[in-house]
Amino acid sequence: MVRAYLFLSLFIPFTFFCALSALLGTLLDASGRVFSAHARFWGRGSLFLAGTRVRLTGVEHLPSGPVIFMSNHQSGFDIPTLLAVLPLETCWIAKKELFDIPVFGSAMGRGGYIPLDRRDAHRALKSLEMAVKVVRSGRSLLIFPEGTRSMDFRLLPFKRGGFKLALQAGVPVVPLTINGSGRVNPAGSIRLYPGRISVTLHRPIMPPAGFSRAQAEVLLRERVHDAISSVLEI
Repeated sequence: MVRAYLFLSLFIPFTFFCALSALLGTLLDASGRVFSAHARFWGRGSLFLAGTRVRLTGVEHLPSGPVIFMSNHQSGFDIPTLLAVLPLETCWIAKKELFDIPVFGSAMGRGGYIPLDRRDAHRALKSLEMAVKVVRSGRSLLIFPEGTRSMDFRLLPFKRGGFKLALQAGVPVVPLTINGSGRVNPAGSIRLYPGRISVTLHRPIMPPAGFSRAQAEVLLRERVHDAISSVLEI
């Protein structure tokens, strides 16, 4: 626990500083580049403070142009890990509650991140429509299709929204697998343990053609699930 409290004593002011700087930066540059640079710096700094190293493989699989990343979700450390290592400028769909945090939430909104209210179907649909526009404008997007963190590292059932989005946007889905983050910082706990995190980028999956929308959604979901689980360590 001492390790966790020491980390938090540095992480919280560091996060506030990065969020405030990013918020001010977006007032001068609304393109998203300044925010992305701050987000990457925050991710790398957070990992440094935790004494955690990350190994990224599969970058050679990335196509040109925007993609939708879909990742398993083990820990709160997934977010700084992916911000630190993903090579593309990437927006996120994040739960609405994060946008209510002072300064931090405002910075996310200014950075183009999209709030998702899972309790309101109408607002959730609007969020997906906004996400389609973001991807079609040329920015990549990251989604946790499980919708929440897995407590035992196994994949939870995937929500349908991300796959509907992928079919509407018509861009490749790049599955990615995170291993180790749930051991560094277990879900539902503030405990912090030494360890290494690996991120594996898989080959892009194009939305299936020649099928009904419902069939294509099922096929895409199965292919993404198979890719992520293929190297998942349980």
